[in-house]
Amino acid sequence: MVSAIFRIGAFFAGVCFSLHPLCGDLTSEPFVEPSSSCVFEKDKSYSAIIHTSKGKLVCALYPEKAPITVTNFLQLVEGEFYNGLTFHRVIANFVIQSGSSNNRGDGDPGYTLPAEIGLKHELGSLACPRIPDECNPNRRSNGSQFYITLDKIPFLDGEDTVFGQVVEGFEIIKNIVESDKIDRIEIEVK
Repeated sequence: MVSAIFRIGAFFAGVCFSLHPLCGDLTSEPFVEPSSSCVFEKDKSYSAIIHTSKGKLVCALYPEKAPITVTNFLQLVEGEFYNGLTFHRVIANFVIQSGSSNNRGDGDPGYTLPAEIGLKHELGSLACPRIPDECNPNRRSNGSQFYITLDKIPFLDGEDTVFGQVVEGFEIIKNIVESDKIDRIEIEVK
């Protein structure tokens, strides 16, 4: 099987724009909430390669389960949103979290996303946090922050959008500490 690492712009130019013109300009500044998802090829797998100051993580993405969330994640990757951000929240045996535009935990790209809840929180799940229902009656997810679970976390099942899964780099996620950085993220399509 042939695999390739694409700059996401080439990926979207070939797949998203030609198959789904409603995706719009995925490199626009400032970032905007996707109004629809891209059309992902069913016979392809999509992965995020997250290069951190501690090493490389590979996460399988689940566009079939969380299409808007994955589309948004790809938009932010293409716009280099995550480059240089830190892991601002690290709780042993629970999660590592990044994606806050100000590295304090309350940053975002200026919008939220509809929740796409359905998958369980297993060891290494890639998910979007959201604020509690009493403050967030529409149950929307943060527009850029994500966390990776360091164990099974069943009390989050049915609460947050899981949109991927670590498939390589478990030793890296266990060693991430607060202020470790994301150098860059690449998308691989196989």
